[in-house]
Amino acid sequence: MIRKFETRDTESIVDVWLSASKLAHPFLSDSFLKKETDNVRNLYLPNAETWVADVDGSVVGFIALLGNEVGGLFVDPHFHGRKLGKALVDQAVSLHGLIELEVFKHNKIGRKFYARYGFEKISEGYNDMSEQFVLRLRYSA
Repeated sequence: MIRKFETRDTESIVDVWLSASKLAHPFLSDSFLKKETDNVRNLYLPNAETWVADVDGSVVGFIALLGNEVGGLFVDPHFHGRKLGKALVDQAVSLHGLIELEVFKHNKIGRKFYARYGFEKISEGYNDMSEQFVLRLRYSA
């Protein structure tokens, strides 16, 4: 089930974010991941509209939105392949129609998912904080 984020979901979301990030982003440094873990908890979640994938009372994925911008989409690796990521993006599309996001160029898992969904590349850039190249993608319903 997809439902709105509740404050009690915070630590579960942080856990999902970290495990999914380690799988999809092996190129990120431990120090970057540590800093971003704190940012997810204290900066990103309080300022985003977040929806969670809830399976049997456990948060196993989430999508965080800043307007029509996807700030983060992560699913617990144990739940990959169950169409939860698609359901979360479907929720964002139903709310905003057109959505955009950035994905690390070296994130093969994310890039494959977004290509299957129908996102199109609109630009490429460099993220100074992560020291990684990113692709800007757009999807329009």
